[in-house]
Amino acid sequence: MDVLRPTLVRIGGRVYRKNLIREQPFPREEDEEDFCAGPGDCPDDDPCDAFAVEETERGFQSRVEVPSPLYKYIIGKKGETKKRLETETRTSISIPKPGVEGEIVITGQHRGGVVSARTRIDVLLDSFRKKQPFTHFLSFALNQPAIQEKFLQFREEVLEKCSRDHGISSSLFQNPAKLHLTLGTLVLLNEQEIRKACNLLQQCKEDFVDQITGGKPLTVEVAGVEYMNDDPAMTDVLYAKVRMKDGSDRLQVIADQLVERFVASGLMLKEWDRVKLHATVMNTLFRKDPTEERNSNTMTGKSSFKERESFNGQNILKLFENFHFGEVQLDSVRLSQRFSSDTSGYYATAGQLSFS
Repeated sequence: MDVLRPTLVRIGGRVYRKNLIREQPFPREEDEEDFCAGPGDCPDDDPCDAFAVEETERGFQSRVEVPSPLYKYIIGKKGETKKRLETETRTSISIPKPGVEGEIVITGQHRGGVVSARTRIDVLLDSFRKKQPFTHFLSFALNQPAIQEKFLQFREEVLEKCSRDHGISSSLFQNPAKLHLTLGTLVLLNEQEIRKACNLLQQCKEDFVDQITGGKPLTVEVAGVEYMNDDPAMTDVLYAKVRMKDGSDRLQVIADQLVERFVASGLMLKEWDRVKLHATVMNTLFRKDPTEERNSNTMTGKSSFKERESFNGQNILKLFENFHFGEVQLDSVRLSQRFSSDTSGYYATAGQLSFS
């Protein structure tokens, strides 16, 4: 990293400089990063007000709700991160016991020290949260019986007509019970964050979804196939195209506004300007791990990089360019839980927004 052009991290409308960490004499289990506010971020005549700092009989304190899986990043190897934060900011940092949900409490005699400690903790948490594998995602279910039947026909015909093409095998195909559209992925690390996501879904229903849908399901047509990368001879993801039956853009508008609202709330990272509406039907990630439920183009959090064996999709694209998977009545957006199944075989639902 160029020390004259350090990496900048934006949190809560403020910009922070990320500094390289000093060498440590012991090996680390987790990467540690050191951050401090950039010059001009908190001038004396404009104190930081991104969070509450309370005055107490003994000084000042600030409380921050943190999911228990993230405690270890504040504690660090043998408690070194916590000790360093306390020493450098002249504060005391109280962290709940592992597995116990609660608040991290920062106390100190000087307000500036508490503000500095809180700011550095916020930046650390934001950095390490981005490295977590996603736990939930917003989805439209496409696993209606008629669609599943046509998907199985598609799989059978592809294996019959294209089995000699490089890389084609039955292990590439999606589980028909889990056919879906992914709108965006989330890292929800405790029940409070799941409730927050569920509440936001209901707020979106009241604010704009009901007006767009008129309280009725959206009729969607699933037809044709397309590939993700730029070389059909080296395909990793093949997806079915989705469009509104009436030719409108209502589904796209709902998807984009939902993602925009979730990004603004801090529950989701912004990946693209628009949601790419697609239903993955073949994915090379399934080849080694049939249970892999990773989003087909991007995902939030730490990636589990795996060697992909691409397949030649040229014949599939030619033969099934207009394959009709059927029509679907979309009546809800689901907060789906990764690595789970309900009684229908679809992902377990932590919450949902119903159109009717």
